[in-house]
Amino acid sequence: MQQFFEILTKPDNLPIVFLLFSVIFFTWFAWTKAKKNDAQGYPVEATLDDKVQVWPYLVRVEFLATIAVMAVLVIWSITLDAPLEEPANRALTPNPSKAPWYFLGLQEMLVYFDPWIAGVVLPSLIIVGLMAIPYIDINPKGNGYYTFKERKFAVLVFSFGFLILWCLLIFIGTFLRGPGWNFFMPGEKWDPHFVAVLTNVDFSEMWPFNIATRMPDGSLNPAAFIFGAVCVFGFYSLGPLYWLRKRNTDFMKKLGLVRYAIVSFLFLTMMGLLVKILLRLIPTFLGMNPVKYVWVTPWFNV
Repeated sequence: MQQFFEILTKPDNLPIVFLLFSVIFFTWFAWTKAKKNDAQGYPVEATLDDKVQVWPYLVRVEFLATIAVMAVLVIWSITLDAPLEEPANRALTPNPSKAPWYFLGLQEMLVYFDPWIAGVVLPSLIIVGLMAIPYIDINPKGNGYYTFKERKFAVLVFSFGFLILWCLLIFIGTFLRGPGWNFFMPGEKWDPHFVAVLTNVDFSEMWPFNIATRMPDGSLNPAAFIFGAVCVFGFYSLGPLYWLRKRNTDFMKKLGLVRYAIVSFLFLTMMGLLVKILLRLIPTFLGMNPVKYVWVTPWFNV
């Protein structure tokens, strides 16, 4: 644990630690306010008079906040050394070689997906999904105040996507990925000579399926291709099946087929990210071969 503590207290990792604690605090604050608003039946924010003149009240608060932030930065710069290293050497690559902390979630996803999926497709879907929220959100309640009762689906999906599929991946990439990008638990020592032997297999090759991805001549096995396609399209078929079951409800009629298709596709893609990560990690911890791809095609791999 001593080495893990040293990793946590490195000058370039301390801001990440503080950011993670701030995420925990503000998540707790939001859920607490939401619980209070839902319990009393009306938002506390609606009873507050926010019509305050900018001068001098807001300017005074901003000025005091600026002084406090400057004091913290001055003390920080005096007590902690800047994490500067020697000039880059093309003949010496750092081990591990890590991206800036805000890209470590993407770098961690490269372990589980091809680069074009982890670096292009998934970030693009995140941006598109955030842009689509104002057009697919039909619930006028819960705007401008903390609530869970009125926006259960939205709050749960956002909390899961942000806390689990983003902040947790950043934490893993920062504090649990050591030399060679190997996974080290907090009590394990980061051994630069450690080499993890991973025999990745495709999902069709796992027991009890045991369908070889490649034929003896190296060509793609049609049975494995069909099996992977059935798994992927079967997973995404959950959206249409749910629509057929709930299409006559008032909420579904108000949402509409187009908006529901967008929501279900983005939601299933997000959950597919979790499924792929679990298919890689769970077999590893169980002493089995981790899954590399679910669907192998001549054009792309999923």
